[in-house]
Amino acid sequence: MLIAVAIAYAIYVTRSGLSRRVQLDKVRMHGLRGGRRASLGSVNVLLTWGFFIAMAVLIASGGMLYFGLFAGYATATVHWYATWMIAAFAAAHILVHGKIGGASQLIRIFLPQRLPSPPARLDAMELLAMLVAQSERTTPGPQSNSEAPPHPMVISRSANRKSANQPATDAAASFRSQARRTPRTRNATLQSNPFVVAAAIALSGASVFVATDWFVVDTLKIHRIAEVDAPILDGDTSDPVWRNIRPLSLMTNHGGNFDGIGESRIDVRAVHDGTRAYFLFTWEDPTRSLKQLPLIKQVSGWHLLHNGYEQGDEHDFNEDKFSVLLTTLDVDLAGDRTFHASPNPLRYAPGSMTGRGLHYTTAAGLYADVWQWKATSGGPTGWMDDDHFGPPLDPTPMQVRNVVPYRAGFAPDPGGANYYQNFVLLPDTATGDGGDQVVVPRRLPKKLADTATAMGQITLDPEVGESDGARWFMTEAETLPYTSDLDQTIPVGTVVPGVIIAGDFSGDRADVRCAARWASGHWALEVTRRLDTHSQYDVPLASGTYMRLAAFDHSQIRHTRHVRPIRLEVE
Repeated sequence: MLIAVAIAYAIYVTRSGLSRRVQLDKVRMHGLRGGRRASLGSVNVLLTWGFFIAMAVLIASGGMLYFGLFAGYATATVHWYATWMIAAFAAAHILVHGKIGGASQLIRIFLPQRLPSPPARLDAMELLAMLVAQSERTTPGPQSNSEAPPHPMVISRSANRKSANQPATDAAASFRSQARRTPRTRNATLQSNPFVVAAAIALSGASVFVATDWFVVDTLKIHRIAEVDAPILDGDTSDPVWRNIRPLSLMTNHGGNFDGIGESRIDVRAVHDGTRAYFLFTWEDPTRSLKQLPLIKQVSGWHLLHNGYEQGDEHDFNEDKFSVLLTTLDVDLAGDRTFHASPNPLRYAPGSMTGRGLHYTTAAGLYADVWQWKATSGGPTGWMDDDHFGPPLDPTPMQVRNVVPYRAGFAPDPGGANYYQNFVLLPDTATGDGGDQVVVPRRLPKKLADTATAMGQITLDPEVGESDGARWFMTEAETLPYTSDLDQTIPVGTVVPGVIIAGDFSGDRADVRCAARWASGHWALEVTRRLDTHSQYDVPLASGTYMRLAAFDHSQIRHTRHVRPIRLEVE
């Protein structure tokens, strides 16, 4: 629509003869130093050209973001500034016109007038005839006979000049005679309606963009392989099957962290053996972040390290994550109509504590499949959480009181997970100093030295990643239930993980297996799932299914995203 309106406006102004109103030339520039009305008119023209430039930049940068061409932080920033330039132009345009003519000038937009008839088309023959007639009227007549005859020498020279100019004189006389005989007729001028022409061209131009969008959709081909060639799930990208496949690459942006620019390039490869599909996802992440809500002991007790967790928007002490969304809905909106941006999109349920919005579908029985890999919670043990977006669920009492965030239609598939949080919140004991909150640990280490060794080099700077081989979870076998006596043996300043691992995933929640590695600023994640799990919460991996990808850099909800979906094509 934006492109169509822009094309229509340009064509309409040109065809209707209104381009003089916005013509930028020396006269307009000199008008800046003229009277009040002239200077305001020149300022208005300059504003209009600023609007034209901003609109061109907006369309170009928006197209690059939409189609994934140079869709990085710089392009998004330029797009953002161009948007605000257009908003500023609208206000300045109204203000200048108010200064030019007051209220009467502003209400002219509600009193449209007919365009003046265009001038007749220039007729060259008629113009020449008019010039000849004017020349005859201004030429003096022949001299009187009473005048004295010229000197013979003058007569001789005059005769010579007349003889030399005779051809030109004869041509002029012939043209005058022809002009007198030619009737002066005005050629008929056919003037097409500027609005109709502009609308037709705009619709044609917009149709080209729609067709382009339809035919250049990003397609991920899932290649067929033999069962014996299936890759080993170990996070190693050197499997022969991956080396022979060209990845689909796309830039995702508008996320949290990622060195402050919020963008990450994601590459994906895919194969299947007729029963299971295998994916290799690699994405840019400057740090290996494993600190998932750790606990630190202080003089006043155990504190939860966080920054935004109380609102469901932790963006410091959170593990790296990666998400895959699968849907059969053919839409071009990010989130595929499962995300509803509003502080309170559901009137009968609690609002979003972050003010950003909620995930849910709007039809009973309609689900979007969501996989979530987590660097600490479940991921290291080979499981990728199988979740879904579905119809909104009833809020729990704690969600009604805004103790924990309401998730609307975002929920795990039926079954169990092998991790849980290692703390119990005490909501009335928030200290407010540095984002700490007093909690009670569920479990404490049996051998504190072994836990510290497993965590590697401990730093509480969220922008510093963990060392290779470190892990920030404890198993139930390595811990004991919390008691005050056990707590007294742990010194002040001790940091323990906020995640406990126990058992395995089960049920529908256990459909997706994985393995991941981080090296040189990149995560590599290998994933496998059956092509069709026959679960109502899962979407089959078949041709025509659409996929979206998102990366999280130690952030709870602020993930990167891309606009256009990826269409799967199963070989």
